[in-house]
Amino acid sequence: MRNSRFDKTKLPSRHVTEGPARAPHRSYFYAMGLTEEEIHQPFIGVATCWNEAAPCNIALNRQAQSVKMGVKKEGGTPREFTTITVTDGIAMGHEGMRSSLASREAIADTVELTMRGHCYDAIVGLAGCDKSLPGMMMAMLRLNVPSVFIYGGSILPGRLNGKDVTVQDVFEAVGQNQAGNMSEAELEVLERVACPSAGACGGQFTANTMACVSEAVGLALMNSSGAPAPYESRDQYGEASGRAVMNLIEKNIRARDIVTRKSLENAARVVACTGGSTNAGLHLPAMAHEAGIDFDLFDVTDIFRDTPYFVDLKPGGQYVAKDLYEAGGVPVVLKELRKAGLLHEDCMTASGRTMGEELDLIEGEADGKVIYPVETPITPTGGVVGLKGNLAPEGAIVKVAGMSDEEQIFTGPANIFECEEEAFEAVQKREYKEGEVLVIRNEGPAGGPGMREMLATTAALSGQGMGKKVALITDGRFSGATRGFCVGHVGPEAAHGGPIALLQPGDMITINAISGEISVDLSDEELAKRKEAWPGPKKTEYASGALWKFAQLVGDTRRGAVTHPGQQAETHIYADL
Repeated sequence: MRNSRFDKTKLPSRHVTEGPARAPHRSYFYAMGLTEEEIHQPFIGVATCWNEAAPCNIALNRQAQSVKMGVKKEGGTPREFTTITVTDGIAMGHEGMRSSLASREAIADTVELTMRGHCYDAIVGLAGCDKSLPGMMMAMLRLNVPSVFIYGGSILPGRLNGKDVTVQDVFEAVGQNQAGNMSEAELEVLERVACPSAGACGGQFTANTMACVSEAVGLALMNSSGAPAPYESRDQYGEASGRAVMNLIEKNIRARDIVTRKSLENAARVVACTGGSTNAGLHLPAMAHEAGIDFDLFDVTDIFRDTPYFVDLKPGGQYVAKDLYEAGGVPVVLKELRKAGLLHEDCMTASGRTMGEELDLIEGEADGKVIYPVETPITPTGGVVGLKGNLAPEGAIVKVAGMSDEEQIFTGPANIFECEEEAFEAVQKREYKEGEVLVIRNEGPAGGPGMREMLATTAALSGQGMGKKVALITDGRFSGATRGFCVGHVGPEAAHGGPIALLQPGDMITINAISGEISVDLSDEELAKRKEAWPGPKKTEYASGALWKFAQLVGDTRRGAVTHPGQQAETHIYADL
C-alpha cells in the first residue's frame, strides 16, 4: 500500500526506491528490515552529532529515537545517521581548539554528502555542542529540504556550598588556584560537582546561544531548546519535531522558506537581548551565506546596537539555561521583543505557522528575575557590540553584558603575543601590567589555522582578579563563557596583513564599546609604512591535512569564515534533483 499523502515523483528518494531499475537498491532496504510500504514512503534523514566526547552529545542518540517515532507516526521512513563534533570545552586551551571551527564546515559537509548520497527527502538534525548547532543548520540551508532542528538540551547546574556552579567556574578556578586563592583540593572538589549530567554548558555560551537562535530563526519548534538534556520531557519535543518535518514535506516548506533576512534579524535580536556568545557574529553570517542572503558581521551588530539586554544569564548575569526554561524559555523572550516592535512576525517557522501565530499561543510572561520586561531592561542596548576602526576595518565583536558604561571604554599600551600559548604563559607568570591591552594575533581562521577560542587565558585573568584591569584583543575567537573586556574577530586577520599584524609593543589602543570604536593611535602613513615592511604571515605547523585544507579555503571572519562560494554560485538545488 502506497502512502497517498506524499508524491514520491517529486522527492529525491525516488532515485533509490522507485521503478524496476532500483530493484538492487530496494534489496538493501529489505536487508535492514524495511517493509515495502516503508520503502515507498518519504525517507527522512535523522542526523545527530552523537559521540562519547562530552556530555553535550551523549544524550543525542537516545533523543533521536523519539524523533524517529514521530516520523513513523506521520507516514515517513526515518534513517538515522551520525556526524562528528569537536567539543570546545575539551578542545579548549591547547592545539585541539584549532579543530573546532573547521569542524563546523566538516559537519555541514558530511551531512550534505550523506543526504545527497542516499537521496533523503528531508532532515531532522540534533546537535548539542557549540559548532555542531550552526553546522547542522548550515547543512539544512545548503540542501534546502524540509528541515527541523532540535537541540540536545543543556546540562544541569552543579551545586557547591549552596550555589549553582558551571564549567565556567572551573575554568576561572584554575586562575584562582594559580593566584594562590584556592587549593588543589578545593579545585578537585569543584571539578567533580560542576557538571552533574548530560547536556551542553548551561550558561548563555555558544551552544545555548545558538539553541536560542534555532527557535528565533524558525528552524526549531517553539520551546524545544529549553528543557535540560536529562529531562524525559525532551522526548515529546523529539516526537513533535519528527511529526513536524512530515507536515513540512506535505506543504513543501523548505529551509530557505524559513530562514530569510527577516528571520536572521530576529535571531540576532535574541542573541543581543540574552547577552549571547560573540560566536553568533560568526555563525549567523555563515548560515546566511548558505541561503544566499547578504548578512555579515556589520548587519548583525547593527541589530545588536538597538536591542535592549533584558535576560539575566551567565556569564554576564546570574542564571543558567534551566532557569530560562522554567521562566518560559525563548518564546517568552520573543514575546517581549514583539512588545517593543523588535520582531518580524510574518516569518515562517518549522511548525508551518508564522512566528506571530506561534507567539499568540504562548501564555507565559516575563518573570522580572530571569527575563526582565522589555520596557525595564537590564541595560538599554544589547549585551554584544560590534566595533570598527583603523585597527579593525572589517570589524570586531565584544560581549559587554554585565559591564558598566565606565568598563566599556579602555585605552592602554599594546602587549603583543604571537599566539595563545605565549599569552597564557605570560598570564600564568604575571608578565603583564594593569592597564595594558593584551594582543593575541595569528589566531584567525587562516592564520591559526582554525580561529581558536581564548577561554583558558581569559578565565585565568578573571581568576587572578584582573579581568577588568586589562583588555584583550585577538583575531581569534572567545568562548561564550568569556567575560571581561575581550574583543574577538578582529579583521582582517594578521595572516591576511590586517592592522593587527602591524602593531608594535607600546602602541596605544582605544576600545570604546559605547561608540563602537577600536583604533590604534597611528597615522594612515605609519600603518602603510609598516605594511610595506611586514615580513608576511607567520608560518604554521599545519602544512597538510584537514587544517591545511581549511586554511586554504576559509574566507574572512566578517562573512562567517566560510569555505565555499555558497548559494550565490549555486546552479541547482539538491531538493529539486
